[in-house]
Amino acid sequence: MAEEVQQSPDELKELGNLSVKEQRFEEAVLHYTHSIKLDPLKLHAVLLALEDANETIKLNPTWPKGYFRKGEVEYATGHYTDAYNSYRKALELKPDDINLVEALNKTAKEILKEQKADQTLPWLGAGIGIVVGVVIVLADCVFTHKPTHPILMAFVTMTIAMVGYGIARLYRYWVKCQRDGLLEPPIDLMGNDASSEPDSGNEGKDAKSHTPRYTKSQARQRYKKGKL
Repeated sequence: MAEEVQQSPDELKELGNLSVKEQRFEEAVLHYTHSIKLDPLKLHAVLLALEDANETIKLNPTWPKGYFRKGEVEYATGHYTDAYNSYRKALELKPDDINLVEALNKTAKEILKEQKADQTLPWLGAGIGIVVGVVIVLADCVFTHKPTHPILMAFVTMTIAMVGYGIARLYRYWVKCQRDGLLEPPIDLMGNDASSEPDSGNEGKDAKSHTPRYTKSQARQRYKKGKL
């Protein structure tokens, strides 16, 4: 038996684009999400996959595969709560699907991990700051002839701990912003060009409308005076 040829992520993406052109949205979702599974770094296919999953759900709201593929895209981009809701909707439409149950359990574990990271990581940063502050205090006591006042050193330690806490929270915020950006459409930098063209035409018309008109006699007199 001949071995099955494994398609590359780019080939699957092209198949998805072809399916969209032929308005076979359900098939396009399959190709896009398969491409993401093979290579999660191919994030340019993520937005297309999500759009086609939403289009599939719109065309056939009772088809559980559409919600499942939507959940796959959301899970791949770290939107675990949205993915959980999509999987749950698919399971409501197809309660006997074991794959959907496994997807729900897997996503629930990721949600718990995210919640735990949000709670523990900032305090871990604060703990690292305290350790750094204690090291500074010990170094001040050992390597200086006149150590700094203990209250001042305690203040320095607490300040470093607060900085560590803030950095950890900023890091978690940055991670979430990065994930949100994966599903946002790119900015249309050329969007204003079309709207500006009519304005330029109107400006030309306005300029022409403001041009003064003279009779032949008036023009002849202005010509003699050198004004034309």
